[in-house]
Amino acid sequence: MAPGDRILVTGATGFVGSAVAKMLTAQGFCVRALARRSSPRAHIASLGLELVDGDLRDAVSIEKAIAGCRYVFHVAADYRLWARNPNEIFATNVAGTRNLMQEALRAGVERIVYTSSVCTLALRGDHAPADETRSLAENEAIGAYKRSKVAAERLVVAMVQDEGLPAVIVNPAAPIGPGDVRPTPTGRIIIEAACGRVPVFVNTGLNLVHVDDVAAGHLAALRRGRIGERYILGGENVRLSDMLGEIARLAGRRAPTLRVPWYTILPAAYAAEAWGRATGREPFITRDGLRMARHNMFFTPAKAERELGVQARPYTEGIEDALRWFCEAGYLGRHAAKSMAIDRAAPAGREGPARREIPGRSDAPGKVMGASSGRR
Repeated sequence: MAPGDRILVTGATGFVGSAVAKMLTAQGFCVRALARRSSPRAHIASLGLELVDGDLRDAVSIEKAIAGCRYVFHVAADYRLWARNPNEIFATNVAGTRNLMQEALRAGVERIVYTSSVCTLALRGDHAPADETRSLAENEAIGAYKRSKVAAERLVVAMVQDEGLPAVIVNPAAPIGPGDVRPTPTGRIIIEAACGRVPVFVNTGLNLVHVDDVAAGHLAALRRGRIGERYILGGENVRLSDMLGEIARLAGRRAPTLRVPWYTILPAAYAAEAWGRATGREPFITRDGLRMARHNMFFTPAKAERELGVQARPYTEGIEDALRWFCEAGYLGRHAAKSMAIDRAAPAGREGPARREIPGRSDAPGKVMGASSGRR
């Protein structure tokens, strides 16, 4: 890699993709971004990206975007734990990945970093943090998102083995931090908890990692990753109760103390999904999210630390940066913003988007139950 190289980033309007694009431009690379016309772009306007309108499902736009690029970061994904039409998730995550990888081979791209997910990895039976050695079977994956990511990763691995695709795979855990425009399922937990709308919680846990550390892991994978290998880009394994407690402390609120079995929230999930089907908005609580919450999504980033030389910061910094950004961007509302126990000024380079309605925000049934277990 050398400054001035042209690099294609898919998903550059998204949470992780925008962090990757920002880091690349800061290091002097020419970044081209493939983005749908409907995607928000205000938060990346200052990066000076070369934007190409298109879609992963459109081979013509992919060919245009990839032409002349030396490297590719395929970060884009349909990251929803629920959709009225699950086929949309598969179309982007599986068929779209196939389209991009085939064109990368035809164009002679030197190296690709494919953004998978820790959800493609099998959890350990002894409850120790999982690593990259065991893959989750597609029929064991919960929900359309997980199944699609398992299928897409297998597709990439097969193309590496059979067609010589020069791809390195990274498996981010749950990213948190500034710039979560959509926001992601984990970001929604932070927003709802900061606004005092999470009165109860379930006994689960997840691996939290600052989005900028995930971006740094992507660049390290391009430079030092081994072709065909996968690397967990993770941070700290955190119990949901501890995460909510940290959010409450920073938001100046009382932490929830009532823990309930996951199945007691299922009626609320059914109601929320029915509301989602009627309105087209993604519910905060879903049946798949609750089923995922039955297991601790704990992972070890030891391989990435050893081979890529990356090291994640404490997860509390990610929570604080996320809250500061959500507050500055207008996601938390005036009352929640006033109670914040942190400096609300956004750090340099982390300006929020224009204040606007939050995608997916609603007063759907079950919204306040706080048991969604999101991951990226």
